[in-house]
Amino acid sequence: MARTTNTPAEAPAGPAPTPQGGRRKRRRVVVPLVLTATITGAAVLGVTRPWEQKESGAGKPPVEYGTVVVQKGSLSSGIQIAGTLGYDEPTPVVAAGRGTVTALPAVGAVVKPGGKLYEADGRAVVLMRGSRPLWRDLGPGAGDGPDVQQLKRNLADLGYADGLGLAIDEKFTKGTEIAIKRWQKSLGVKQTGTVTLGSVVMLPQASVRVQQLGVQLGAPLGSASVMTVSGTGLVATVRPADNQLSRFKPDGKVEVRLSDGSTVTGRVRSLIRGGSTGQGEGDSGGGGDQQKTTVTIGLDSQQQARKAGPSSVTVTVVGDSVSDALIVPVTALLALDGGGYGVKVVDGTVTRLVKVRLGLIADAQAQVSGGLQPGTQVVIPK
Repeated sequence: MARTTNTPAEAPAGPAPTPQGGRRKRRRVVVPLVLTATITGAAVLGVTRPWEQKESGAGKPPVEYGTVVVQKGSLSSGIQIAGTLGYDEPTPVVAAGRGTVTALPAVGAVVKPGGKLYEADGRAVVLMRGSRPLWRDLGPGAGDGPDVQQLKRNLADLGYADGLGLAIDEKFTKGTEIAIKRWQKSLGVKQTGTVTLGSVVMLPQASVRVQQLGVQLGAPLGSASVMTVSGTGLVATVRPADNQLSRFKPDGKVEVRLSDGSTVTGRVRSLIRGGSTGQGEGDSGGGGDQQKTTVTIGLDSQQQARKAGPSSVTVTVVGDSVSDALIVPVTALLALDGGGYGVKVVDGTVTRLVKVRLGLIADAQAQVSGGLQPGTQVVIPK
């Protein structure tokens, strides 16, 4: 337990130096009477306390001192930020064409390419994989284009082009028409050989999870996005302050503490300025918050993440760390004339100045070495 005294002491003026700070003017420190003693070399070295930033003048409260013991343990410069665990890549589904919504999936349903995403006018609207939305009917006579190539790749991946020798290029061929008819037959619809606008939704994800519905049954197409879907993988997202961004390196390793108390490792995948987590959790809606950078973290274990499910998480960016270190509060440090730092060690009813070497500094704690032992008492301000 810390020992304290209310005896006033003079506090030198001047800003707080850092461990890399330069030479300081000689200053006078009056130690409380209960700790007063001859300090070896004090007349030569002179000391100042880095944490005393303002002079205790008239009308200012006096500085009071106490003691703490030197600890032995671990110290880390890593940072921790609260975030969320949620599904990846939220994407609104915008319907093409006209009609009325006649069937919708359940929230949480997973749809794979070739599966029915929703229904319009009693006809299935099928999910296919691609980054380019369909913008026209694709059938015999359709001009060449990357949308044709995208459709042919899906037909081949779903097995409808087997045995046709279909080249995955931008030309609509007879083989393309046959593959479309095979696909239409599997759906139980008229085999026209033409993919009409609005019968297919192209999305970039390998599979999608229905995150939120945007319309009700009976709503006309085009009134709003039909739904919002996401990828099926869970990711962690955080929105660090600007002064924390430098700690997040591309592909940098982090640790994610899940809501069930377990941890999973991950790597920084993207940083998007002014982005949103897409999960609706933890967003204040304030204007300043909208400008924060959203950091998305891919997880190394989806199985472990799914046990916890979408929830709050704590993300730790691992920094420098030391173990079995001697640790004191930074307020115990004294800047010495001539350079370096020391601490005042309590030895019975006297104190003595011990010069120390600084190591890692984090969370107002400093790693020190040189002339100290675990359990040694050092002077600090209250």
